[in-house]
Order: sequence, then C-alpha cells, then structure tokens
Amino acid sequence: MESRQRVLVINPGSTSTKVAIYESYTPLFTTKIEHSLTELQSLLTVEDQYDFRKQVVLKTLDEEGINLSKLNAVVGRGGLVRPIPSGTYTINEMLLEDLKNGYSGWHASNYGGIIAYEIAYQLNIPSFIVDPVVVDEMDAIARVSGLQGIERKSIFHALNQKATARLAAKALGRAYEKLNLIIVHMGGGITVGVHKEGRVIDVNDGLYGEGPFSPERAGTLPTGAVIDLCFSEGMTREKALSLMAGSGGLVSYLGTQDGHVIERKIEMGNEEAAFYYKSMAYQIAKEVGAASAVLCGQVDGIVLTGGLAYSQHLISLLTTRLEWISDILVYPGEDEMLALAKGAIRVINGKETPKHYPSGKLVGELEITGGK
Repeated sequence: MESRQRVLVINPGSTSTKVAIYESYTPLFTTKIEHSLTELQSLLTVEDQYDFRKQVVLKTLDEEGINLSKLNAVVGRGGLVRPIPSGTYTINEMLLEDLKNGYSGWHASNYGGIIAYEIAYQLNIPSFIVDPVVVDEMDAIARVSGLQGIERKSIFHALNQKATARLAAKALGRAYEKLNLIIVHMGGGITVGVHKEGRVIDVNDGLYGEGPFSPERAGTLPTGAVIDLCFSEGMTREKALSLMAGSGGLVSYLGTQDGHVIERKIEMGNEEAAFYYKSMAYQIAKEVGAASAVLCGQVDGIVLTGGLAYSQHLISLLTTRLEWISDILVYPGEDEMLALAKGAIRVINGKETPKHYPSGKLVGELEITGGK
C-alpha cells in the first residue's frame, strides 16, 4: 500500500499564481492568488518578481494554517528551459539558472520551479518540475522543415498531453508505453501530438509555429503572404508575433476567442461564426490525419482534451471527420495542478525515477535528497 505523500504545487500565470496542497491525489487546499498588473509592473527584476510571488504564497499558506513541515516535496510548473525528454525533474543548479535566465524564452511559468526550489530548500525536501512545454522527444525526421538552418520545434501542452495519455492508457487497459495515440489539446492554442510507445515523436509548434488555427493563434499560414505582411508599412517584429499568437485564429475572424460566445452566436443562426468554427475543426482534423500517417495508420486511439473539448458541437464536428481512423476518447479540460502533484508523488512513492536536468538521465535513488 502506498504511503500518503503531501506535496505543495505552485503554478504561476501572467497575473496570478495557483497554489495547492495535495495528499496523495486528493486536494486538501487550492487557491488562485490574483496579482494586480500595477503591482507586477513595479517589480523590475526577475528576482523581485519571484521573491514577491514566493512571499505571497507563504503568507497565503500561513493564513490558512497549513503546516509546511508536513510536506514531502514541492513541485512547480516548468518553464521555458532547454529541450528535454518527458518526466519529473529534480531542480538542480543548472535548471534553476535556466529558469531565471529564460533559456528558451520567458513565461511566468518559469517562476514556478524557482519558487518550488526556494521553499523546498528551506524545508530540506525535494523540489521538482514536471513535463514543461519544451519537452522534446521528436524523431530526427520530424525536425526537418524544408529549409536548411530552420528546424521544427517541439513546443506543446506536454503536461496535459502526458497526463491525459496515462488516463487513456488506463481506459484502454494497456501500458502507455505499448500504445500509439494521437492526442489533441484544444485550448487557446492547439497542439496535436503523435505518441508512439511512450514518446511524442512528432507535434506541431502550438505557439508561433504551425498546425491548425485556434481561438487566438494563426497556425500554419501561406509563407509568401506572411513575408509580405512582415514587410508591410508599420509592421514590427512584436506586432507580427502578436498577430500570430494572441490576435490570430478565431479572434481575427470573429473578434473573440471565447468558445461559449461563439457557440451562442452559432445557436442564434450566425452563419459566419458557424463557418469559422467549422473551419477550425476542419484544420484540426487535417492535422490528426497527418499524425495518423506518421503512425502508418496504426492508431490505438485519438484523444481530445483541453478546454474546447467541453464543446459537444466541436466534438461532433471532429468525430464526423475522424472516427474512421480510430476510437475517440474525450477528456475535457486540463488539471495542471493534479498532473504536477502526480508527477512528484510518483517519484517520492518510488513509482517513477526522477530525471537529471538537462541530460534526461535517471537520477540514482540516493541522490533524491533535499532541495540542496
């Protein structure tokens, strides 16, 4: 019988920090701490920012009467670090520095690992990150872009895709490492991962890169038209990137990224809304079809997840186009906090061996000591 482990989970967003305490897989406490934009803008350095968030987290836990001495580990959302294989990673000095310096770019999730490390260090317990967005298990052939000097990148919803893959494997009664799955995360961005026997061997870059358009991202665009856009009068790099991720997709066509608003328009007979929503489903289905070719048609299941998977209308549109390929499993939403907690608990219960950053090699059992 597994011992009951208690972990603190920290997941920072752009203007908020989610905090939870899990005992085994049961949440004992969850909250979302909102930060005012004015407050955050006054913090000029990375150190100021993560120290501010850490103090707010500790204050919140203290006010709730939570005894930190009962914690077995602290886990933070992994940020934009070096490309690494999937897994749970102990936070070492190099990982800490890459989080602070934004090795692969900057996102608020970088603060998660830093805060987790600092709290764990004081308590002399382990600290971890789990499946950051830069998880990279792509085959060499999948990296080829078509232009020397440019490689396709693996940037996707790794945390939710991996967690959902385990749920699907359980439902199918087989080990994840023995399955071929296509997993579609549908949120503000959309990523379609080809999971072959436990590895994501191909996936679209769901941020600025490629794939289907989404509620707020443009996805793959005609190259010549993009070049013309970038050289148009008044265009800057920052504005162009904003158009690709933030102002693209359904926002550019319908003025909103809110799926509920769009579906209400469709229900009221808005033909434009219906057309572009159907177009998004069309592009998602095309990406899944391409993913099935990667697996030579040997697909054990297509998994639909993320916030848009709550939409029965979208699921129906996708099912019509995809059910001939394989069975479809639907897991709406994403529970990042539980996924992070599970990663840490699997390690401290000995169900999974943590990995060493950045090599991805397994850490020896004796090395799983405090945050130091």
